[in-house]
Amino acid sequence: MQDTAKILFIGDIVGEPGFNITSSLLPGFITKYNVDFVIANGENISGGMGILEKDGNRLLSLPINVLTGGNHTLDKIQSHKYIHDAERILRPLNYPKGVYGNGYGIYNVKDRGYKIAVINLLGRVFMKPLDCPFRGFDRVIEKIQETTKVVIVDFHAEATSEKIAFGSYADGRVSAVLGTHTHIQTADDRIMAGGTAYITDVGMTGPYDSVIGMKKDSSVKRFIFGTPHKHEVAADEVKFAGIFLEIDIISGKTLKIERILFPGF
Repeated sequence: MQDTAKILFIGDIVGEPGFNITSSLLPGFITKYNVDFVIANGENISGGMGILEKDGNRLLSLPINVLTGGNHTLDKIQSHKYIHDAERILRPLNYPKGVYGNGYGIYNVKDRGYKIAVINLLGRVFMKPLDCPFRGFDRVIEKIQETTKVVIVDFHAEATSEKIAFGSYADGRVSAVLGTHTHIQTADDRIMAGGTAYITDVGMTGPYDSVIGMKKDSSVKRFIFGTPHKHEVAADEVKFAGIFLEIDIISGKTLKIERILFPGF
C-alpha cells in the first residue's frame, strides 16, 4: 500500500461550460499531480441548478469518482430517485431523515490499497433551516474512522464564519474541510494545527464573465427590481477551480494543499 493519498477536488461545476472545461483539463491535472481519486461538486451541472441523471452520468463518465452536492442538489424533482440510487452522488448529510440519497460514502481507491470517506454537509446561516451540520458530523465521524482515516468534507455554506468555525471544529478529525457554494475561490488555503487542510471556498469551475456562473443581465435585474428573473448559465471566460491534497494514509493528516485556478485572471 502506498504511503500517501493524492486527491483532487473540483469546485462547483456550472452547466455546460463547466462540464466542457472539466472534460478538457481533468486528464492533464490527473497526470500532473499523479491523482488517485477525484471529487467534484456537481450540484450546479444541470442548467446551473440541480443534477439531472443525464448530466450526472456525463460527469461520472469522466475520471471523477464522487460527486458532492449542496442546496441545489435536489432542485430537480425528477432526479430524486437517481440521486437516491447513485452510490457515487452525495447530498448534504444534514437533510432530515427520510430525504432521498446519502450524505456520506466510503470508497475503495482502485489499485491503491486504501479507502477514502467523503462527507457532504450544508451550512445553515443564510441557508435552508436544516439539521445542525456540526451534530450531524459528530453522529458519523467515529464510525467512518473505524474504516479509514482519509476523510474529506465538502462544507457547502454561505457564511465564511460558519465554514471557518466548522473547520476548527473538525480539525484533527478529518483530512480536509473544503468550502463550496459561494463560487469565489478564497486565498486562505492552509493546513491547520491538527493536520486538517482547509479552504473557505474552492471556487467555481465555469464561466467567470457572469454573476457566479449566471448571465449578468438577469442577475442584475433581480437586484434592481427585486423580482424573479430567469437564471441562465453564462458562457464566457471559463475557468477550472480546484484543490490538490496529499494526505498521509495512516494518520489521515494532510501533508500538502495546493489551490488550482486555470487559466488565472
